[in-house]
Amino acid sequence: MWKYLAAAALIAFAGRAMAADLGPSSYGNALPVPLAWSFTGCYVGGNASGLWGESERWIVRTPGGDFYGQSLGGHDLHDWIGGVQAGCDYQLPVGILFGIQGDYGWTDAKGSHASAREFGVFYHSDIESLAAVAGRLGYAWDRFLGYVKGGGAWEHVDYSASTILIGTAYRASDTRSGWTVGGGGEYAITKFLSGFVEYDYYDFGTETVRLTPQIAGLRPGYLGIEETTQVVRAGLNLRFGP
Repeated sequence: MWKYLAAAALIAFAGRAMAADLGPSSYGNALPVPLAWSFTGCYVGGNASGLWGESERWIVRTPGGDFYGQSLGGHDLHDWIGGVQAGCDYQLPVGILFGIQGDYGWTDAKGSHASAREFGVFYHSDIESLAAVAGRLGYAWDRFLGYVKGGGAWEHVDYSASTILIGTAYRASDTRSGWTVGGGGEYAITKFLSGFVEYDYYDFGTETVRLTPQIAGLRPGYLGIEETTQVVRAGLNLRFGP
């Protein structure tokens, strides 16, 4: 009987020695392998930023009007802008990211200038909103994403012309379309929250704006106005998994 007990003890000891040589068991003792971070998924968020715009040329386009084809000058606009954004991203295993984003911002950026051709006449503009739908292309280093973006843009602007003697003589409201390019960086603070900083340039080209008379007896006026806008924004995104 003793020889059987000795044999059993020897087998148990040999089993423990082999387990020690092989390392931790793959069933419950192995350490978990952390997954690489991914920006794949959708998000919504908000942002606040500064806006700088240029309203240039103001070329007279009124048929038969004084100074036809000549510029009446231009001015700058600036103010804060706050808005919201939403989009979806897909990140490849190698770190390259493709995405699409839409954003909308509210502002009250105003500017004005004295006419370069007329005495006592002033021209004004007021940007009320700015929107864009753009594609994103980026590269992620773990939780940090660098990206560029580009797409279509829209801007709603109010225009007016006033004189020293009669006040506001003309008004116009216009939603302009154009394009935008930009870029920035985004960092995943937690699994569900990320922060970003970016720069965007908007170009709305030159568009002929119809000015409606506010005083009886005046005929409609037409001006070719060139608009560009720049925005530096910072914001947060609430992210949802893939």
